[in-house]
Amino acid sequence: MPYVMVQIPNPSSAPEPSAPRSAPTSADVARLAGVSRATVSYVLNNAGAVRISEPTRRRVHDAARELGYVPHAAARSLRAGHSRTVLMPAPSFPAGPLYSGFLSELQWALGRLDYTVVQYGSVGLHGDEAARAWAELRPVAVLVPGRGPGPRGVEILKRSGARAVVTLGPEAVEGAHALLMDHAVVGHRAVRHLVERGRRRIGVVVPAEDGLEFFSAPRLAGARDAVRGTDATVTELPLAHEERAAARLADRWDSLGLDAVFAYNDEYAMLLMRALQDAGVRVPGNTALIGADDLMLGRLLRPRLSTVHLELPSGRDLAALVDRAVHDPGAAPERREVLGATVVHRESS
Repeated sequence: MPYVMVQIPNPSSAPEPSAPRSAPTSADVARLAGVSRATVSYVLNNAGAVRISEPTRRRVHDAARELGYVPHAAARSLRAGHSRTVLMPAPSFPAGPLYSGFLSELQWALGRLDYTVVQYGSVGLHGDEAARAWAELRPVAVLVPGRGPGPRGVEILKRSGARAVVTLGPEAVEGAHALLMDHAVVGHRAVRHLVERGRRRIGVVVPAEDGLEFFSAPRLAGARDAVRGTDATVTELPLAHEERAAARLADRWDSLGLDAVFAYNDEYAMLLMRALQDAGVRVPGNTALIGADDLMLGRLLRPRLSTVHLELPSGRDLAALVDRAVHDPGAAPERREVLGATVVHRESS
């Protein structure tokens, strides 16, 4: 019978598993920095009411970094009586460069005011159902782009501890602060510009992508209002943001009999301009064209793209509104018209 030699390790010589290291505390930071725990709290919580010298602040921050210490958000919320979390539900519409830049500025401004911005993906949730999901996270404020909750949803959020609910859309909601953004003015300004340039048979691109009807419907309504009382007409042009879709539309352009087009925004305008040029339609000779958003790429086209420049609310101003509402939750909701629209005339129209 064969034998197999097996070496059994000596239990006394086997390495013991290392015990998990305990998380550093504010007391550890205070000892390393040579300050009190209260000073650590003041520095790391950005308490502006307490004067602390810059060298001391640096020592505390250096000690916290060296130890890997971060403040406990839940404990901090208990002390303050509310969280510092601002919830931003992900928009239900594709966010273009202009809106993405606005969100980046807003998040930076809120961070400067010591808020933590959390983006929440609420796919499939709408209205008050979405508000209940947001309330579970106990944010101190909620910023809702597009279609938000109704008055009941705002009440749900406030009962869960939200001190501010701010909507960014065409309509105000009872109980919420509102930044009113009426996109009808964009379509009106664009089409009025084309009419003033002598164009009479005007197409208006309506994106086929889901979610963009929030913007495209009021822009189309504004375009139709712009030709009221004139001999000009507006034709709705459904269009997906795809090269093939733009090429198919351009191939039947002559049959449409249009001499101008408001292409919803600069991205659709650039797509359609290339398709029209490939189909032999001269811009602006046969068809004048205008977009919206005033993206830099539009200035690099030939011909350069006419557009509607949009003035979105300042991220700093919106962050200041949130901060005011958090500190004074009983104040009456603010209502502001915040969307400005100015035509920038270039070569394409």
